[in-house]
Amino acid sequence: LRARGAAPAAFKKGPDYIDAAWLALASGGPCRNLDTFIMSEADVARSVLRCAESGRMALIEGNRGLYDGMDADGRHSAAELAKLCGAPVALVVDCTKTTRTAAALVLGAMHFDPDLRIAAVILNQVSGARHERTVRESIERYCSAPILGAIPRLRDAPFHDRHLGLIPPQEDPRAAEALDWAARLAE
Repeated sequence: LRARGAAPAAFKKGPDYIDAAWLALASGGPCRNLDTFIMSEADVARSVLRCAESGRMALIEGNRGLYDGMDADGRHSAAELAKLCGAPVALVVDCTKTTRTAAALVLGAMHFDPDLRIAAVILNQVSGARHERTVRESIERYCSAPILGAIPRLRDAPFHDRHLGLIPPQEDPRAAEALDWAARLAE
């Protein structure tokens, strides 16, 4: 988005600081955390509204599964945060060793909570052209959400990780290279 002249405002669901640091570097501005467990709903909404009032596009990275929260009702889930903010959802679907089942997962996610707007799908872990084509055809046939794109199974990503996840960008000597690589992949 920055390469296209946009100035997105980045948000990360939850208290995560490593993902937030990468999102700040990628967006060219601060990344703010949103967490309905440790913040009031009013504070969360106020944080996102400040961004909207400035005319910037707000992008919120969720965490865990879309509907996964603190309990069986999904309290504090990414879905609940999206509804609170009135944000459409781009559902990232892990396509590892699935084809038509991906459509069932998307359809189930779309119907699970009718108050949530799943506006698009991103295919992740696609193993090749035939795999992508089959998954795309299945989702397009059974679901109403458009597919934004497909991310291949990544073997040589220039991101470094450790036991609990990514290394913070300020500790990664290839951070700029990794972001350029990710931007090209997203494009």
